Amino acid sequence: MNIISESISKVIVAITGASGSLYGAELVRQLIAVDSVSQIAILLSENGKNVFDFEKATPISESSKITFFDNSDLFAAPASGSAGFNAMFIAPCSMGSLAGIASGQSSNLILRAADVMLKERKPLVLMVRESPYSLIHLENMTRATHAGAIIFPASPFYYHHPKNIQELVSALVSRMLNVAGISQPEIEWGNL
Repeated sequence: MNIISESISKVIVAITGASGSLYGAELVRQLIAVDSVSQIAILLSENGKNVFDFEKATPISESSKITFFDNSDLFAAPASGSAGFNAMFIAPCSMGSLAGIASGQSSNLILRAADVMLKERKPLVLMVRESPYSLIHLENMTRATHAGAIIFPASPFYYHHPKNIQELVSALVSRMLNVAGISQPEIEWGNL
């Protein structure tokens, strides 16, 4: 199914070192199906790559919409507000990445791109993946929220009666896209 979103055409997807790399792979799969999305920039932290391999996540879908960027390249397009990216998702978002965003660090491309989203007032959705949260985690979530980020915990819901993990992940990612303004009508309450 192809989804239409009028305002979001250039999206950044970052995958960091928290467990749950299947969320990032599913996010890319769903974004490819969005007709209005013409570019998907993919950024992986070093630990994100390691966790992705360790968890044996489904490989990221191939598409002409996708460009991979080196996380150490601060001259890459996602590092600049003039590149025109409309939204950024970090899925999963490690607590280390959250801390960097909350404190305004720009020491790698993921953190710089997140900083750009905040300064440009564009959607920055952080799918935090940790349990339990420490006070430091909660304070960093508060700081990031005050700066304009959307904290989106990897807390699945069950009212759609998922039959397997993939359905659970897919529904949660669809909800995350809705939060950023990319309509996913099949997960709305009346359509379940």
